[in-house]
Amino acid sequence: MRPSGRNLADIRSISIETGVTKHAEGSVLIKMGDTHVLCTATIEDKAPSFLKGSGLGWVTAEYGMLPRATNSRNRREAAAGKQSGRTQEIQRLIGRALRAGIDRSALGERQIVVDCDVLQADGGTRCASITGGWVALRLAVNKLLKSGLIVSDPIIDHVAAISCGIYAGQPIADLDYAEDSEAGVDGNFILTGRGRLVEVQMTAEGSTFSREEMGKLLDLAEAGVAQLVAAQKAAVA
Repeated sequence: MRPSGRNLADIRSISIETGVTKHAEGSVLIKMGDTHVLCTATIEDKAPSFLKGSGLGWVTAEYGMLPRATNSRNRREAAAGKQSGRTQEIQRLIGRALRAGIDRSALGERQIVVDCDVLQADGGTRCASITGGWVALRLAVNKLLKSGLIVSDPIIDHVAAISCGIYAGQPIADLDYAEDSEAGVDGNFILTGRGRLVEVQMTAEGSTFSREEMGKLLDLAEAGVAQLVAAQKAAVA
């Protein structure tokens, strides 16, 4: 039934390669099927001005797509002179998600910026960015710990994300573009490694959905995120 031939609960093949750039404190190339995202984490010595004197750190994110990440060329947002509303919404989502896994007091008054650059898009780019971004963040924090700049680990849990939706009347996990573009219901689920919900985005694209159907999608999301967390653990082992 699915264009990819996957079963309803099957997620795409996942690959998380670490140490892919020379200069970033944490760098990851995550591949979820044909969606490929480069995630880099940069440590900055001071927190944003609104946190001055608070003793709290900050984690934020920026997101972008290369011009030929999709079937046709997209104009660079820098050339347009501003970010699109979609880009701003996604990078705020990534930042919120990653902060859910951090004890900001243990991080101290510094900032970690996670840049997520989509090299190739086939659906689920924001979810792949969150999952890969967490690994890049983990690697950067490891360097802080190793250098002695912080004494306790500020990362309190894994954070990963997956899309689930209703396609051809059936709940499915990890939508690729062919499915996402035709789905009646589309959702993004962000969870911690312990299964706690961080954020859920659910949208009726072509048909409404019931509470029972939402429960089925959440079940798929929990199972899918468990697999993503296992891949995160293997990547940083």
